[in-house]
Amino acid sequence: MLHDRVLFIDGEAMIIDKPNGLPVDRPRDRTPALEDMLDQLTFGFQRLPLPVHRLDRDTSGCLLLARNPKAHKRFAQAFEAGTVTKKYLAILDGVPEDDSGMIDLPLSKVSSVETGWRMRGDPKGKAARTRWKLVEAHKGRALLAFYPETGRTHQIRIHAAEGLGIPIMGDPVYGAGGPAVMLHALSLTVPREGKPDVHGEAPLPVRFHNVGFGANYGRG
Repeated sequence: MLHDRVLFIDGEAMIIDKPNGLPVDRPRDRTPALEDMLDQLTFGFQRLPLPVHRLDRDTSGCLLLARNPKAHKRFAQAFEAGTVTKKYLAILDGVPEDDSGMIDLPLSKVSSVETGWRMRGDPKGKAARTRWKLVEAHKGRALLAFYPETGRTHQIRIHAAEGLGIPIMGDPVYGAGGPAVMLHALSLTVPREGKPDVHGEAPLPVRFHNVGFGANYGRG
């Protein structure tokens, strides 16, 4: 149940730990989506909370919801202005040469009948920047922390695959695929004027521990 996955809640904001495999918006295949489950997250309010941003279906972790329209507008403006702090953890199918860096790779969307749509690096695309830091390496793979400074679709996934040349483990679009995409939105902080920050931290999922990573981040 989603109400057991609430990481932060007050009168205008909520952060939940979205499970991997659950899309935020109802997909074409009509499988269950967060959109269909928002009534589990009212907590005494008549109005349904609304997602402020999106996580991919196969990405787990911190997702911000607004509990009223005014808050939704303010939070959306914070994302647009780049004042929201986000930290992701991902396991890569390889180990980068450096310990940290900045990926500055503009992105654009491409599509074809055969493969559907995807993102790609494109000098004429929309600006996309991601800082990264190596956390640990194990058996030819690496756990990285990613700090996106912009919020483009599939940004971390394509920045890993094209910017670092090493795709995220399990990524079916930009990598070799597998049982699960090893990408997790670990923490999210949204500043508010005159109020404490909205902040949530989602425990690292078991799927990370199962492949030998993340002992320092606890189990979830």
